[in-house]
Amino acid sequence: MTRSNSAPHSRPFPQPIDRVAIVLMVALSLIIGILLLTGDHAAAHVRSFSWQDKQIGADDTAFTLTFSRPMDHASVEANLRLEPPLPGKASWAGRRMAYTLTTPAPYGTQFQVHLQSAKDRFASSRTVMQPFNGRFQTRDRAFAYIGVSGEEAGRLVLYNLNQQKKDVLTPKDLVVTEFKAYPLGDRLLFAATARTEQPTVLTDQQLFTVTTGIQIQPPVQLDTAAVAPPQPTAQPLGVVTPVLDNKDYQNLKFDLSADGNIIVVQRVSRNNPSDFGPWLVKAGEPPQPLKGQPGGDFLITPDSNSLAIAQGQGLAILPLQPNAKPLDFLPKFGMVLGFARDGSLATTVKFNTDNTRSLFLVSNQGTQKELLRTPGSILSTQFDPAKQTLYCLLTEVLTSGDMYQEQPYLAAIDLKTSKLRPLVALPDQRDVQMSLAPDGLALLFDQTVEAVKDNTAAAGQLRDSTGKAIADSRLWLLPIDPTNPAAKAQPESLPLPGLRPRWLP
Repeated sequence: MTRSNSAPHSRPFPQPIDRVAIVLMVALSLIIGILLLTGDHAAAHVRSFSWQDKQIGADDTAFTLTFSRPMDHASVEANLRLEPPLPGKASWAGRRMAYTLTTPAPYGTQFQVHLQSAKDRFASSRTVMQPFNGRFQTRDRAFAYIGVSGEEAGRLVLYNLNQQKKDVLTPKDLVVTEFKAYPLGDRLLFAATARTEQPTVLTDQQLFTVTTGIQIQPPVQLDTAAVAPPQPTAQPLGVVTPVLDNKDYQNLKFDLSADGNIIVVQRVSRNNPSDFGPWLVKAGEPPQPLKGQPGGDFLITPDSNSLAIAQGQGLAILPLQPNAKPLDFLPKFGMVLGFARDGSLATTVKFNTDNTRSLFLVSNQGTQKELLRTPGSILSTQFDPAKQTLYCLLTEVLTSGDMYQEQPYLAAIDLKTSKLRPLVALPDQRDVQMSLAPDGLALLFDQTVEAVKDNTAAAGQLRDSTGKAIADSRLWLLPIDPTNPAAKAQPESLPLPGLRPRWLP
């Protein structure tokens, strides 16, 4: 056997450049280890606060603090202070902490955010972060209403409770019949008729917008893209813009979507009364009918994508698209009254065969719960922000011999127990409207007085929902304590003659 002349195979010795790389890796590993054990000398700090110098509303439910380093969660949560206090819960995603409010921040309030003595997660000495001080404020408490006396009669009026300031928004030649606020409070959508010597005819109303002069700096919503929300163009108050005329169609009931991008109007053709139904109005687009979807009372859902409308013997949920098929149908309900802000709950009315009405709580999971059965009317409902209490405008039937009368009253229903608690009786009137403040701390309602003699010659004579002339009306404010729902409060008369009050968002 011959021996091979080839050299035995052996592992090559590391080249000089490999040895240098190995030395560098070892050195860097030692440095990283030392830094992890001892920490660096730069104290952690807050890089950004999402509500800094912003004006928040009831829909702004959480802010974020983004830190320069990973933080000890418990020390941050223990040392975070808000003045005045705002209860909430903290959650974490890496270096970002979100603080979610359990109840809306009270309007008309300035807040300070303080954080000090919080600790770095990895520093061996538990290095204390740099103190942080932030600030934000809530929107002013403001509402709009329709004036009833003097130069204000039939005109939209804006009142700021914080500034004690009143502004008339619409011109004298228009008589406003109804209105709704846009989400930032910078504009109002309203229906109005021309002021003439003849009684106001609702079928002649047109739609307009008017600016309020309010300019706010809203924060970025956490569930949207992390870009600044579009800011409305700064305009002075009282700028009126036509939205929908009444040349070919009569404009009846209307609703504005929660995002302010869609208007739905019930319209009837002047030439063909059988041509009626809801129309879709979007900014920059011609109005178009939701064909094949005639019906009665309706509301746009809180997600601004669907319409709840009474049809036949039930309620249909329709996508806001022409010729679209219903998403759902609730056969036993004849009317939808309102939605919770997040769309998880709705209130509906069932008309019973014994001439009573039932108020139902319906969830988006399909559950249905009867809250109330009454021989009277169920006029309107509004959920409190925590979805624990439902505020209702109801009527009590009063009979005496052949006399039949419905007397309105305000009530609160505990949604867990279905217990009803009367709040305020409203005798000697039938046409009432209420509005719950966005922070849930007050109710506005009106008290109208019918004219003794229906003066049909009065220019722009205001009328209630039954068509009767209104001689006078005043506004009332009922304070609410969410922490003590059973507490009884007395309504306060406001020195503002008006009707149909509505809080701005």
